[in-house]
Amino acid sequence: MKVKDLNKEYDKLQIKYGSPELDSIYNGGLEENPDICFVFMNPTGKNLASQKSWKGRKSPWISTKNIWKLFFSVGLLDEKIYNEIMEKKPKDWDYSFADKVYEDVKKHKIFITNLGKCTQIDARPLSDDVLKQYLSLLEKEIDIIKPKVIITLGNQVSSIILDRKISVSQCRKMSFIKEINDIRYKVFPIFYPVGNGIFNMDKSIEDIKWIMEKIC
Repeated sequence: MKVKDLNKEYDKLQIKYGSPELDSIYNGGLEENPDICFVFMNPTGKNLASQKSWKGRKSPWISTKNIWKLFFSVGLLDEKIYNEIMEKKPKDWDYSFADKVYEDVKKHKIFITNLGKCTQIDARPLSDDVLKQYLSLLEKEIDIIKPKVIITLGNQVSSIILDRKISVSQCRKMSFIKEINDIRYKVFPIFYPVGNGIFNMDKSIEDIKWIMEKIC
């Protein structure tokens, strides 16, 4: 099984939980043993790829800026690509540039995904019940790619994935074990660094750098 084989299931959940005028956003990056699998919350309509008219890759954070600042700050994005992202207006992203960005993501041996793939018009929060509908599919994703470590972003995503109450502020630089098909993965919860969590970006950068030192 390949990661893309899960897309049909994600599309079914988009119809049920997402905005009807938008498409699911899936994932992107290195699909075979990445160093890190980053798990974010859920996509929004700010991602140009969520438009039904977009026929290119449906990967996270296309046509946005802040998350790429994070990846550049921790050495997981080339400076040339970063500068191009910062110079582009959202509408100026095209299929070839989106592929170019994700080739760079792949080169840095990371995989980027969301727990929930149901795209919303805005950044309205999803309930735990909705996000839990995606957990088994995320576990299949992880089982397919088999990352060295997993980084979960934010209290809600971390708590659902680990099936325990997680307060990121209380467990910085701590790992937890997530077992999937008899493989034990180290999971590091960190602050969510964009949107309402933008003021925590420095802490997220610090913790990602610390994690990278441990796995290299």
